[in-house]
Amino acid sequence: MSTSKKEYKRVTVKSLVEMKTNNEKISMLTAYDYTMAKIVDSAGVDVILVGDSASNVMAGHETTLPITLDQMIYHASSVIKAIERALVVVDLPFGSYQSDPKEALRSAIRIMKESGGHAVKLEGGKEIKESIKRILNAGIPVMGHLGLTPQSIYKFGTYTVRAKEEEEANELIKNAKMLERVGCFAVVLEKIPAKLAKKVAEQLSIPIIGIGAGSGVDGQVLVLHDMLGMTHEFNPRFLRRYLNLFEEMTSAITQYVDDVKSVDFPNEKEQY
Repeated sequence: MSTSKKEYKRVTVKSLVEMKTNNEKISMLTAYDYTMAKIVDSAGVDVILVGDSASNVMAGHETTLPITLDQMIYHASSVIKAIERALVVVDLPFGSYQSDPKEALRSAIRIMKESGGHAVKLEGGKEIKESIKRILNAGIPVMGHLGLTPQSIYKFGTYTVRAKEEEEANELIKNAKMLERVGCFAVVLEKIPAKLAKKVAEQLSIPIIGIGAGSGVDGQVLVLHDMLGMTHEFNPRFLRRYLNLFEEMTSAITQYVDDVKSVDFPNEKEQY
């Protein structure tokens, strides 16, 4: 059997479904600015998520709730300018789609028109079904998000693993099937038991992207700043750090400060 994978010059929602069919895992990372997005895209990541996690890592908020639609559009338009290959999915922020399908459609249209993003992501199941349908009817691709949905943190009270009990697990499967049925092109499953996530991936024909959901799904997503080791205080079990940028950057900046103070920088060759 050939192990050669299809080369995608430009990743689309159709490419992701093809990747699932061909058993090729999907790589997804967050990005919030032009410089980092350019690096992520050129490294071959399939999907870039302009996540509302920008609220935490870029703006310093405790939760994702405070970030606004305007701020998400700003981040997304910065990312879009850097992209040559990846599919760019933009989070609809808290308060821009819940309970009002018309508001949801307006928010999604603004993201697509003003940022140039390729798709939007919404958190939740049956309670946002009408909002998803409205957005899809306008021709905007939608990615779902179930399990631990950070915009509902005050309802959950904690960032613990979700759907460990049978009732919640069954509800999650039902919601995932509903998201596929209404037309979502993919679903993110966050912080749920690996066994359950694998079951969902097997039962759905659309790609399931996991974060803290084990290896039995169709792809993985991490927050860029976490996997590069810039956010050193955040240590969930699902996170693998590929660099320790917090230490490396601290060391480099400390060195710069020392060099300026001791007039080592700039030297003869570094001036005109």
